[in-house]
Amino acid sequence: MMAAKSAAERRVTIEVLRYRPEQDVEPVLQAYNVPYTEGMSVLQALQYIKDYVDGTLSFRWSCRMAICGSCGMMIDGRPQLACQTLLQADHVGPLRIEALKHFPIERDLVVTMSGFISKLESIFPFIIPKVPRSPAEGEYLQTPAQVARFENFSDCINCMLCYAACPQFGENPNFLGPGVFAVLQRFNGDSRDGGQKQRMELVDS
Repeated sequence: MMAAKSAAERRVTIEVLRYRPEQDVEPVLQAYNVPYTEGMSVLQALQYIKDYVDGTLSFRWSCRMAICGSCGMMIDGRPQLACQTLLQADHVGPLRIEALKHFPIERDLVVTMSGFISKLESIFPFIIPKVPRSPAEGEYLQTPAQVARFENFSDCINCMLCYAACPQFGENPNFLGPGVFAVLQRFNGDSRDGGQKQRMELVDS
């Protein structure tokens, strides 16, 4: 009998830390009972809540493929991408979801990103040509070894999970932080770039 229980009948409890500035003095937990299906992500569970249970729930998402970095949040106390984190049918107790740690909460699971964006913009996150070239002179060429110097750092998707995990950023919001340093190194390590001096002045300060 138990083995015949359908996937549609299996359910998980999800506790979401809600914050609606027009009515909440401080964030409050709200529990939702969500049907569970095999391979279901936390993001899909949140979308189910939004579509069928409580349309007021707010969270960010876009690509659903761990590329855009929009759906970063605290899932059972760990910073993770909701689209990449799968629900577990045998999870002990309710699954707790909160906004990313160390960021001001704008609404529910949506955090204010302006501070992070300002830091990112401050380190000149673009190539400042070392040697200017006209379009007629063609593209800047690089060897595979030159590309390898910065390729790993270019994988950063600005999801800000590293900020939620960084105790130094938690203590000092002015700290540029690991994500910005990764982007900085991506450009500093690029053989075509000549802006290292300007960026390092910011780091040294």
